[in-house]
Amino acid sequence: MTDLAGRSVEAALYPAGRSVETARHPAGRNVETARHLTKQPVRHAAGGSGEKQPVRHAAGGNWESSRDSTPQEETGKSSRYGMPQEETGKGMEEKQINELLVEGRNPVTEALRSGKPVDRVYILDGCKDGPVMTIKREAVKRNVQIKYVEKERLDRMSETGRHQGVIASVAAYEYGTVEDILRLAREKGEPPFIILLDNIEDPHNLGAIIRTANLAGAHGVIIPKNRAVGLTAVVARTSAGALNYTPVARVANLTKTIEQLRDEGLWFVCADMDGTRMYDLNLKGPIGLVIGNEGTGVGRLVKEKCDMVAAIPMKGEIDSLNASVAAGVLAYEIVRQRLL
Repeated sequence: MTDLAGRSVEAALYPAGRSVETARHPAGRNVETARHLTKQPVRHAAGGSGEKQPVRHAAGGNWESSRDSTPQEETGKSSRYGMPQEETGKGMEEKQINELLVEGRNPVTEALRSGKPVDRVYILDGCKDGPVMTIKREAVKRNVQIKYVEKERLDRMSETGRHQGVIASVAAYEYGTVEDILRLAREKGEPPFIILLDNIEDPHNLGAIIRTANLAGAHGVIIPKNRAVGLTAVVARTSAGALNYTPVARVANLTKTIEQLRDEGLWFVCADMDGTRMYDLNLKGPIGLVIGNEGTGVGRLVKEKCDMVAAIPMKGEIDSLNASVAAGVLAYEIVRQRLL
């Protein structure tokens, strides 16, 4: 990640990595019961209620954590917690990538080989000549998503009119790593606070969430590699400069990342309109806040990995909140509880 002057932000913020000391629950403990501040039963991802668990230790002490490691396959999405459907779709994807495009066979090949942060490669469906096969191999080697599209789609995306059947979408900023985020929390002497986004597709939502993360004191944002917007120029502008200070890590599998972060002592809360009132949950200590897709909410498998499900109280005639607004409301409830 670099600032506007081209300087390395990671070099300024993150010294050599150190190991994170964690204290974990003994193996076999069930994490489906979540803790909260009252004696009311806590709603959790699998439904039903659980007994109140002991409150976690304060910042600086041992952080209890445990996990349910039963493997499951994701077969669908949970009910959405209030984002309008019209924010997603093919048109939005085309608008977001029009900001940073590399067009043509040689430019795309060199962009991949140079190590630039390429988000996706769009290839003319059915094209299998030598240069295109080389691009496919380079993309696969670097774990870059490939999408096969019709010529009309490439023509609409192209800014030069000379795409030669290949267009690459390149990130506006360098991605950080999950370790960068944890290191920043250690340097500040704070329990980690991370925002995880489950397939956010609107670049304006992503940019606004990164901006909120910075102002709320979150140590970083984690996004998935596939089926989600990357760090486009629109995201950079909407973040109002927060990308220069807040690490954004991109991971291949969000559920596995959640499991790994459990080993660092984090608990996880996701947003859903059918959850427990956010005011009744204990959101102190090391926490990961999960925000779902604009239309479908948090995916089933990701939701089952969360310890708590938080609902935002709503009094109006509609039940719809923008994804970035929902993230802001819940992030500042975490801030409020940390200040108590």
